[in-house]
Amino acid sequence: MVARMDQNRITIFDTTLRDGEQSPGASMNLDEKVRIALVLEEMGVDVIEAGFPIASNGDFEGVSAVARAVTKATVCGLARATRGDIERCAEAIRPAERGRIHTFISTSPLHMKFKLQMEPDKVLQAVKDSVGMARKLCDDVEWSAEDGSRTEHDFLCRCVEAAIAAGARTINIPDTVGYAVPDEYGALIAMLFNRVPNIDQAVISVHCHNDLGLAVANSLAAVNNGARQVECTINGLGERAGNAALEELVMALRTRHDRMPFTTGVKTENIIRASKLVSAITGFVVQPNKAIVGANAFAHESGIHQDGVLKNAQTYEIMTPESVGLNRSTLVLGKHSGRAAFKSKLKELGWDLGDNAVEDAFRRFKDLADKKKEVFDEDIEALVDDEVLRANDRIRFVSLEVVCGSKHRPPSASLELEVDGETRAHTATGDGPVDATFNAIKALFPHEVRLQLFQVNAVTQGTDAQAEVTVRLEEDGKTVNGQSADTDTLVASARAYVNALNKLLVKRQKTAPEALSA
Repeated sequence: MVARMDQNRITIFDTTLRDGEQSPGASMNLDEKVRIALVLEEMGVDVIEAGFPIASNGDFEGVSAVARAVTKATVCGLARATRGDIERCAEAIRPAERGRIHTFISTSPLHMKFKLQMEPDKVLQAVKDSVGMARKLCDDVEWSAEDGSRTEHDFLCRCVEAAIAAGARTINIPDTVGYAVPDEYGALIAMLFNRVPNIDQAVISVHCHNDLGLAVANSLAAVNNGARQVECTINGLGERAGNAALEELVMALRTRHDRMPFTTGVKTENIIRASKLVSAITGFVVQPNKAIVGANAFAHESGIHQDGVLKNAQTYEIMTPESVGLNRSTLVLGKHSGRAAFKSKLKELGWDLGDNAVEDAFRRFKDLADKKKEVFDEDIEALVDDEVLRANDRIRFVSLEVVCGSKHRPPSASLELEVDGETRAHTATGDGPVDATFNAIKALFPHEVRLQLFQVNAVTQGTDAQAEVTVRLEEDGKTVNGQSADTDTLVASARAYVNALNKLLVKRQKTAPEALSA
């Protein structure tokens, strides 16, 4: 029987580094994966699914690096129900203080017939064999019934019982395609508790996708019916419409403890920091009206709302900004601020940088402060993201000079890039200044890609605000997002394109096997 000190304690299983990275364009390099993993561990996440080791050498190295870096959380790798996947996963997580193999196979009639082309009896045998094999290599084994929410109940019960008997101590019932609705999904979990005889020997987990916008609601319904592990991602990142958002799940449990008397180990004050880090690394901008972490989540423009909040914040705020890490700024920086104040501000914002990184960031801060009257927290976070998260780029932005206007001559861009340590310069023309800049990049680093998205947002308000530019590139079905910020929109555009190009170079090295991930 699985021993649990607290039956109301919910295990938080974060799969940002695995399912989140499978979002088109959300590739991460090894250092970025480790950095996110350490922030997740500091936040109090229980299990970190670090990747899919069989997918590529890069994914294997990423999982292994996270396993070496993390000391408190369990580090998990994903594996299909095959010997090669499971052995590769076991090897990747071997350095971990606590490791887990997460193996899965499809169980729904649709998936078994068209994806696996296997009869149910063979699938059931594969469940037994794969879990048994994983159990010999690792004490902690999780098994997932892919497309579990569309699986026939009798067969699902047989598979769950067999997986537990073979040694799985966590059983995951995914809503792989986001098809379930809360009452239906909660009833599915309750059914397993009523019908599977050895269910008390495992922790029941849920992994919900957000195709109908119900991932968090379905996860909470499952918890209310006995699930004690929830699989989720920062910012709801994930395939298609994404996964259940960690921040929404955790804050729902904390805020509505009266209706859901469950606890987690997550330090919620770290949520904003984790959200911003994942957004910066992946290039996926958080929508302003996103629950918990969106820019407008604690903003009030309506006069009635403002009046109420000024009298008592609880009139329109069901949680405090501080509870998720939105601390009130106590230090305003400007062009006269020195290193000590800058370092203090970095610490206040949750950044712990090495001396060289601090110097680089401080130099960019002084340049920015010369251009702006007041430097906001968002400005500092944007420039630190830009400086620190591009440390391993092969292509680096050096300088840009653009000539454009209303006169009858084509806009031109004179660009300098550093490519593998070599400085290159080129002047190109285009239909506009952005087009000219991108043409110059293509001339300096020849490549064939399709520009899918070019998006500009202001980091803060005012005409001197930094422009945050997101660029999405597509090549042979692979998409990547690049992001950068600068007071000059064209400079930010060039940096964002270069950032996307660097990510595409990483993506070229990754060739994932055909698999849908629970």
